[in-house]
Amino acid sequence: MSATFSVGQMNQLGDALELAGFTPDEVTKLRNFPHLKDFKKVINGHAQIVVVKHVIDLDVAPHVPDNWKVENHKKGGQLDWDPEKIQLYLSAEQQDGKLIKGDKLREELETHPVYNANLLDYLMAHPELIPESWKGKAIFFWGTIYRYSDGGLYVRYLFWNGDSWRWYGRWLDPDFNSSNPAAVAGK
Repeated sequence: MSATFSVGQMNQLGDALELAGFTPDEVTKLRNFPHLKDFKKVINGHAQIVVVKHVIDLDVAPHVPDNWKVENHKKGGQLDWDPEKIQLYLSAEQQDGKLIKGDKLREELETHPVYNANLLDYLMAHPELIPESWKGKAIFFWGTIYRYSDGGLYVRYLFWNGDSWRWYGRWLDPDFNSSNPAAVAGK
């Protein structure tokens, strides 16, 4: 309990944080933020906040894991990161408890603006950018298809394992369900 601030002042701050869209997790992060004192400089007009712009090059050659090679890589230009630009797409065959084979889903996604593995790798390097709403799903990046040394085709995906974000590869032969959306360009 604070000895300096009244309960009313703390409630005002809580209301302001809620109106600004802060989540409880972000309030906890704010409490532990090592540069919290710098916010005083902003409030008092001695500093400015500069928004970090994340530009992701979707045209460069993707990361190639050991024993893999790139089978197909759709370039995507320069992406100014904005999670609102990312849509999690599910085929009609993935919804309502239905399943779709990976090869069939790959064919269906040919006409969709899928993101490639460069976005996955950028997000792995900057996990703070990954939306909380993606937890509990395996987010697939169908713009890059790999061939493993066993001859099978694979697509990489992003998954929260309970402690951290990880990437994995999935063979295209098995079924894909409603927990396996594709990352595509939103409107």
